[in-house]
Amino acid sequence: MIAVDTNILVYALREDSPFHTASLGVLSELAVSGRRWAIPWSCVHEFIAISTHPKIYRPPTPLKTAMASVKVWLDSPSCEQLSEGPGYFEILTTLASKAKLAGSMIHDARIAALCLHHGVAELWTADRDFSRFPELNTRNPLL
Repeated sequence: MIAVDTNILVYALREDSPFHTASLGVLSELAVSGRRWAIPWSCVHEFIAISTHPKIYRPPTPLKTAMASVKVWLDSPSCEQLSEGPGYFEILTTLASKAKLAGSMIHDARIAALCLHHGVAELWTADRDFSRFPELNTRNPLL
Protein backbone atom coordinates (compact mmCIF):
# COMPACT_ATOMS: atom_id res chain seq x y z
CA MET A 1 0.00 0.00 0.00
CA ILE A 2 1.12 3.55 -0.76
CA ALA A 3 0.34 6.43 1.61
CA VAL A 4 0.23 10.07 0.53
CA ASP A 5 1.66 12.90 2.63
CA THR A 6 0.12 16.33 3.12
CA ASN A 7 2.40 18.19 0.73
CA ILE A 8 1.37 16.06 -2.26
CA LEU A 9 -2.29 16.72 -1.42
CA VAL A 10 -1.76 20.47 -1.06
CA TYR A 11 0.21 20.71 -4.32
CA ALA A 12 -2.50 18.73 -6.13
CA LEU A 13 -5.14 21.21 -5.01
CA ARG A 14 -3.31 24.52 -5.28
CA GLU A 15 -3.02 25.60 -8.91
CA ASP A 16 -0.51 28.26 -7.81
CA SER A 17 1.94 25.57 -6.71
CA PRO A 18 4.84 24.93 -9.09
CA PHE A 19 4.24 21.22 -8.35
CA HIS A 20 0.49 21.33 -9.05
CA THR A 21 0.46 19.53 -12.40
CA ALA A 22 2.84 16.79 -11.31
CA SER A 23 1.07 16.23 -7.96
CA LEU A 24 -2.39 16.20 -9.48
CA GLY A 25 -1.14 13.73 -12.08
CA VAL A 26 0.39 11.23 -9.66
CA LEU A 27 -2.56 11.49 -7.27
CA SER A 28 -5.09 11.03 -10.07
CA GLU A 29 -3.18 8.04 -11.43
CA LEU A 30 -3.06 6.48 -7.99
CA ALA A 31 -6.77 7.06 -7.37
CA VAL A 32 -7.83 5.29 -10.58
CA SER A 33 -5.14 2.60 -10.63
CA GLY A 34 -6.99 0.18 -8.37
CA ARG A 35 -3.88 -0.11 -6.19
CA ARG A 36 -4.41 0.13 -2.45
CA TRP A 37 -3.46 3.58 -1.24
CA ALA A 38 -4.06 5.56 1.89
CA ILE A 39 -4.18 8.96 3.49
CA PRO A 40 -3.34 9.25 7.18
CA TRP A 41 -6.06 11.19 9.01
CA SER A 42 -3.40 13.48 10.41
CA CYS A 43 -2.52 14.43 6.81
CA VAL A 44 -6.18 15.16 6.05
CA HIS A 45 -6.35 17.53 9.01
CA GLU A 46 -3.06 19.18 8.10
CA PHE A 47 -4.14 19.52 4.44
CA ILE A 48 -7.31 21.36 5.46
CA ALA A 49 -5.41 23.59 7.90
CA ILE A 50 -2.68 24.52 5.40
CA SER A 51 -4.77 24.97 2.26
CA THR A 52 -7.34 27.19 4.01
CA HIS A 53 -4.82 29.26 6.00
CA PRO A 54 -4.92 32.94 4.98
CA LYS A 55 -1.32 33.54 6.07
CA ILE A 56 -0.02 30.68 3.90
CA TYR A 57 -2.11 31.18 0.75
CA ARG A 58 -3.55 34.38 -0.66
CA PRO A 59 -6.28 33.77 -1.36
CA PRO A 60 -6.71 30.74 0.86
CA THR A 61 -8.64 27.75 -0.42
CA PRO A 62 -12.28 28.00 0.63
CA LEU A 63 -13.12 25.39 3.28
CA LYS A 64 -15.86 23.96 1.04
CA THR A 65 -13.31 23.38 -1.75
CA ALA A 66 -10.77 21.75 0.58
CA MET A 67 -13.44 19.45 2.04
CA ALA A 68 -14.70 18.55 -1.44
CA SER A 69 -11.16 17.57 -2.47
CA VAL A 70 -10.80 15.32 0.57
CA LYS A 71 -14.16 13.70 -0.19
CA VAL A 72 -13.08 12.91 -3.77
CA TRP A 73 -9.89 11.26 -2.53
CA LEU A 74 -11.60 9.30 0.24
CA ASP A 75 -14.31 8.17 -2.17
CA SER A 76 -11.70 6.48 -4.37
CA PRO A 77 -12.61 2.76 -4.06
CA SER A 78 -9.02 1.77 -3.27
CA CYS A 79 -8.30 4.57 -0.75
CA GLU A 80 -8.01 3.72 2.92
CA GLN A 81 -7.82 6.06 5.89
CA LEU A 82 -5.05 5.46 8.41
CA SER A 83 -5.78 6.05 12.06
CA GLU A 84 -4.34 5.05 15.40
CA GLY A 85 -5.09 1.66 16.90
CA PRO A 86 -3.65 -0.82 19.38
CA GLY A 87 0.13 -0.95 18.99
CA TYR A 88 0.39 2.48 17.35
CA PHE A 89 1.67 4.27 20.46
CA GLU A 90 4.56 1.83 20.86
CA ILE A 91 5.68 2.52 17.27
CA LEU A 92 5.40 6.28 17.81
CA THR A 93 7.41 6.02 21.03
CA THR A 94 10.16 4.04 19.33
CA LEU A 95 10.41 6.37 16.33
CA ALA A 96 10.42 9.55 18.42
CA SER A 97 12.96 8.15 20.87
CA LYS A 98 15.36 6.83 18.22
CA ALA A 99 15.26 10.12 16.30
CA LYS A 100 15.44 12.18 19.52
CA LEU A 101 12.46 14.29 18.44
CA ALA A 102 10.71 17.16 20.14
CA GLY A 103 8.23 19.86 19.24
CA SER A 104 6.74 19.98 15.77
CA MET A 105 8.82 17.03 14.56
CA ILE A 106 6.46 14.76 16.48
CA HIS A 107 3.89 15.36 13.72
CA ASP A 108 6.11 13.65 11.14
CA ALA A 109 6.71 10.81 13.58
CA ARG A 110 2.95 10.46 13.90
CA ILE A 111 2.57 10.05 10.14
CA ALA A 112 5.49 7.61 9.99
CA ALA A 113 4.09 5.59 12.91
CA LEU A 114 0.65 5.43 11.26
CA CYS A 115 2.21 4.18 8.04
CA LEU A 116 4.27 1.53 9.81
CA HIS A 117 1.31 0.56 11.99
CA HIS A 118 -0.76 -0.14 8.85
CA GLY A 119 1.96 -1.87 6.85
CA VAL A 120 2.41 0.91 4.28
CA ALA A 121 5.06 -0.10 1.76
CA GLU A 122 5.89 3.46 0.71
CA LEU A 123 5.03 7.02 1.74
CA TRP A 124 4.86 9.49 -1.13
CA THR A 125 6.17 12.82 0.12
CA ALA A 126 8.27 15.79 -0.95
CA ASP A 127 9.39 16.26 2.67
CA ARG A 128 12.96 15.11 3.35
CA ASP A 129 12.34 15.20 7.11
CA PHE A 130 11.01 11.65 6.86
CA SER A 131 14.59 10.48 6.35
CA ARG A 132 14.72 10.52 10.18
CA PHE A 133 12.71 7.31 10.02
CA PRO A 134 14.72 4.74 8.04
CA GLU A 135 12.14 2.09 8.96
CA LEU A 136 9.71 3.78 6.52
CA ASN A 137 10.29 3.68 2.78
CA THR A 138 9.63 7.08 1.24
CA ARG A 139 9.63 8.34 -2.33
CA ASN A 140 9.15 11.73 -3.90
CA PRO A 141 6.87 10.90 -6.86
CA LEU A 142 7.41 14.40 -8.29
CA LEU A 143 11.05 13.75 -9.23
